Amino acid sequence: MTRHTAATGKIIGAIVVIIIVAAAAWWYFSHVPGVDFERHGPAPSGPAKASTAPPPIQHPISEAQTNPAPAGSTALPPLDDSDSAAASALSSIPGANGLADLLVKRALIPHIVATVDALPRHSIGASILPLRTPKGVFTADTSSGKPALDSKDYARYDAYMKIVESVDPRTLVTWYVHWYPLFQQAYRQLGYPNGYFNDRLIEAIDDMLAAPNAQPPVALVMTPDGHYAYADPTWESLSVGQKLMIRVGPRNERLLKIKLSNIRALLLGKAPEFRAEGSAQPAPASSSAQLAPASSG
Repeated sequence: MTRHTAATGKIIGAIVVIIIVAAAAWWYFSHVPGVDFERHGPAPSGPAKASTAPPPIQHPISEAQTNPAPAGSTALPPLDDSDSAAASALSSIPGANGLADLLVKRALIPHIVATVDALPRHSIGASILPLRTPKGVFTADTSSGKPALDSKDYARYDAYMKIVESVDPRTLVTWYVHWYPLFQQAYRQLGYPNGYFNDRLIEAIDDMLAAPNAQPPVALVMTPDGHYAYADPTWESLSVGQKLMIRVGPRNERLLKIKLSNIRALLLGKAPEFRAEGSAQPAPASSSAQLAPASSG
């Protein structure tokens, strides 16, 4: 399959790979365990010193496996003027019906970049989220006398998970490679002049894949400020991304880990290549057959 050394061609019918990772935005509304909404954005670890040589790229974007580019090419818009084009492309994606209504279209790419950067951290600002939060409010199950995550609350995310399950990972990566120069520019503007956003994306994916496979009931405790936290102190000390993998419920976590694993392989150029017609092919990452046998993420 084609490996692009540069982002070329106008890719329509695709979705930002980072939407899957930044899907965290959908899953921490009010009273969600372990999320700090007081901050206005993620604090970078600190820009590199002027005298420090740029670090080597760990995961070159040129290694990503993508779909072949169509004939012709269209230049990317400037980052500050990219919202309309990015949102328009996303609204045309097969299998992503309704995604356009969920996007926060102002500073879309910078918000995605900031969210991805924050996922391996321990707090995140609500103002950077690139997607609208689910309808309704978070409620805990107190039927046992002690609060726990309520399995009924997982249904609030069905519309989002349908999008996650419907889109093809290779198509996601193709869109991402095409738009990568703007993601890289936004990452440097965030405070990493010598950093590489694709490296940070892989780090965020690896962190979420390492989340514990939580089984219900997931006990909660009420904090003095009226928010819930995980009763297990080990889980409460996890990153934002790992807490969210617990928060969405076992089935959604399982689906996300399957999709993220496939995306990671494509980004690293290690995914199985397509086989000739008639030969055995791996099942789609989002197939229900892969989800049914498993009991946890």
